[in-house]
Amino acid sequence: MTFAWYGHLRNLHSKPWYIAAIASWAIALFEYLLQVPGNRIGFGVYSLAQLKILQEVITLSVFVPFAIFYMGQPFKWDFVWAGLCLMGAVYFMFR
Repeated sequence: MTFAWYGHLRNLHSKPWYIAAIASWAIALFEYLLQVPGNRIGFGVYSLAQLKILQEVITLSVFVPFAIFYMGQPFKWDFVWAGLCLMGAVYFMFR
């Protein structure tokens, strides 16, 4: 979802917003076709709160390299602090 939400900022910034929206929706549809069954399977093993925390951890794990390497954003220690906060959230959701 990271690429669907933010990739257009680099690749389609000169195009009208609706072109970026259509491209993003096309990418997001593919990802949702994987995410929805994954959530249904995962809900048999994890609670809803645990699934949400896992989603956030995966999102941040993908977003930080995406922001730095693909979008050219500088590294910020805030990425580390946010990751540590998520590790705390994981601990409390799974204990």
